[in-house]
Amino acid sequence: MDAQLAVIGLGSIGSMALWQASRLSGSVVGFEAATPAHGRSAVGGDTRLFRMIYLGRPEYYPIIERSRGLWAELEAETGQQDILTPTGGLSIGTANGSYINSLLEATRITGAEHYLLSREELAERYPQHNLRPDDCAVYDPHGGVLRTDRAVSAAVAAAQANGAIVLRNTPVDGITETDHGVVVTSGDRTWTFEKVIVASGGWSRRLVPDHLKAVTETHRIVLTWFIAQDGTQFSPENFPAFSRWYEDRSMYGAPAVDGVTVKASVDGPVAGCARATPDPDAVPRELTREEVEKVTDIVTEFFPGLIPTIARSDAFPDLFTVDRHPLVGWLDENSRIYCATGFSGKGFKMATGYGHIAAHEALGKQTMEGLDFVRPDRFKTG
Repeated sequence: MDAQLAVIGLGSIGSMALWQASRLSGSVVGFEAATPAHGRSAVGGDTRLFRMIYLGRPEYYPIIERSRGLWAELEAETGQQDILTPTGGLSIGTANGSYINSLLEATRITGAEHYLLSREELAERYPQHNLRPDDCAVYDPHGGVLRTDRAVSAAVAAAQANGAIVLRNTPVDGITETDHGVVVTSGDRTWTFEKVIVASGGWSRRLVPDHLKAVTETHRIVLTWFIAQDGTQFSPENFPAFSRWYEDRSMYGAPAVDGVTVKASVDGPVAGCARATPDPDAVPRELTREEVEKVTDIVTEFFPGLIPTIARSDAFPDLFTVDRHPLVGWLDENSRIYCATGFSGKGFKMATGYGHIAAHEALGKQTMEGLDFVRPDRFKTG
């Protein structure tokens, strides 16, 4: 037996699972096909939004709460004080429309702290937004932006400091369960572990059984950045992370963490800019003419203070499930293989929480309740 636990994929979730596992066991190995925080994975793109007010099942809220505390622990443990930058969070939409009403219903159920801003209050506080006549916003005082590369690098460094072994540039070709453990293969090398966590994002389909391949797809996520005419207006101190959602268009983004460029990206499912990409190693990085026109048109309406020409763009793979809920748990009750993948473009804000769940369950320290909707066996037939 080479170690108690292997984590395959050290990206958004895997890096956090490795860090958490290293706190629980001195026998943990992490496999990374390239290097942690490399720019071609779902970690790419500089920032991700953190928000406590979340449009999804209320069962996510305890994971978000736990994640918030764990982001602070990661900062304290590694001395990286700027992994989660508090900016507040704005969710803008039509007053009494489905988006705003759904957000308010979510806060009613979860108790998440929030403030409802009228159009007048929103215009006064955040004049960067060009508002529609019937707009309002739900303000999240605990919202912010996560620095993705710093977060992953810090988690891997913390895991190594705790004794975890990290195998870089070691792509995993296959995993096979035996009576005594799980055999992991990379090229002509093999290792055997008591348990394995599969956390390889868009590449996970290569390692899961057929019934999970049938309910997952690797999608291409497009991100775009624009130059601010006045960077001060769009600084983290003055411009909260935001999401705007209407029936005809949507956009989300982050302040200018570099003082110049503002992330403003279309929401893929709504804007029609997310599509299946069978090979995660061959995700088209260039935007199509349609994508350029779509995002430029929206930025022109929403943000008169941004130069309406894309300054930078990129595209990244992530694994989506058919129901848009992740795969978190054992393949079945007798399996030694644990899934932490399929986060459908929504995992990073909760990455520390998911890492905590995966590590504790995979090492047999704790079984979390109330997570039936993310368990892989929900897709088993027969």
